[in-house]
Amino acid sequence: MADFDLFVIGAGSGGVRAARVSAAYGARVAIAEEHKVGGTCVIRGCVPKKLLVYGAHFAEDLDDAAMFGWDVPTKQFDWQVLRDNVLAEVGRLEEAYTDTLTNHDVTIFHERAELTGPNSLRLASGKDVTADKILIATGATPVMPAMVGIEHAISSNEVFHLEKLPKRIVIAGGGYIANEFAGIFHQFGSHVTLVNRTDVILRQYDQQIVDRLMQISLRKGIDFKFHATIEKIERRDRALHVTMTGCDDLEADQLLFATGRRPNTNGMGLDSAGVETGEKGQIKVDSDNRTSVPSIFAVGDVTDRIQLTPVAIREGQAFADTFFGKTPTKVDYSCVPSAVFSHPPLAGVGMTEGQAREKLGQVKTYTSDFRAMKNVLAGRNERSLYKLVVDGSTDRIVGIHMIGPDAPEILQAAAIAVRGKLKKADFDATIALHPTMAEELVLMR
Repeated sequence: MADFDLFVIGAGSGGVRAARVSAAYGARVAIAEEHKVGGTCVIRGCVPKKLLVYGAHFAEDLDDAAMFGWDVPTKQFDWQVLRDNVLAEVGRLEEAYTDTLTNHDVTIFHERAELTGPNSLRLASGKDVTADKILIATGATPVMPAMVGIEHAISSNEVFHLEKLPKRIVIAGGGYIANEFAGIFHQFGSHVTLVNRTDVILRQYDQQIVDRLMQISLRKGIDFKFHATIEKIERRDRALHVTMTGCDDLEADQLLFATGRRPNTNGMGLDSAGVETGEKGQIKVDSDNRTSVPSIFAVGDVTDRIQLTPVAIREGQAFADTFFGKTPTKVDYSCVPSAVFSHPPLAGVGMTEGQAREKLGQVKTYTSDFRAMKNVLAGRNERSLYKLVVDGSTDRIVGIHMIGPDAPEILQAAAIAVRGKLKKADFDATIALHPTMAEELVLMR
């Protein structure tokens, strides 16, 4: 008899959900985590980053307050206060996740675990463990390029621990992490330069929405260097000298690489266990999250399907339901909403206009380009943009894309309409909730 029915490697969002639910179904479950319980999202990802986003919003909110009658005599930002409060919240959440596992009788090993066979593992302490099923949920890690001076740069992991706020920061990358931190540091008062190898940013989002973010970011003063690459990094006195190709060399106090993430599979013993991986190191799985080894499974970013926390959670739930809850469940990846917590934020679900024209041919688009009421009174010339992408032959809404205040909050409900295959006529027939920004979704004609 094996030591456990299920052994989970990695206590991030997907691993914790799978472990907790499997244990609730009566399985004997253990989980191993070499860093902190909670994983990337809770410890060094979306949760602390969103708290920084909230903190950054006060920069403009305090300016706007004067037009609403509030006297704010001084505006001074203290990075150390926000940093320490965010890290304290992260610590609280780590304890909460640990308590959740403990309360469900999940055995926690606070150490690294590696595969030694289809049903066996070895812990860093030297202890050997067996399990009927093994679930790998080790997530992904930032990619740091090999170059001279790379030791002077940081990844998104280290952002939350900076001793002081950089006056000048260079951010390499064009994805959501790069653009989010560009907005955050700009609002905190840093001079931000974003460097990208191409002239395309946020390629998975609707181009019209991305163009609007670019316009707003440039107007705010964020500097973009396109078709540019970093060759090497040198520390000169207290500053960094960044040697560039495609633009002039840059001087900065901090250099952040946000150029992608790779699955965390190195040194896990996958080869010895016979688990097949792809060219990026991602674990290959079928629709039931099963690897090439029948007793070994994987969920979340380590599979490199869709690197989003809610997707990992849904995969962990589906795994537990299927193999311990006797309710076969598969994850539907066809309608996954996502957001970029930039300034302002953008969000989208379903097909972009470009994807729809390529796949459907006959497409209609409806847009609303407006200034939020709050921005009008505040004298802030920043316009929101909402967009509906509609199948011209069926009137079905196949995509919703938006940029503006609270866009991600609004899109969550709108995503239900896309998944439910509602038609443009259904939106037209819905009475608007006035005065709101969201009412624009049902007023486009």
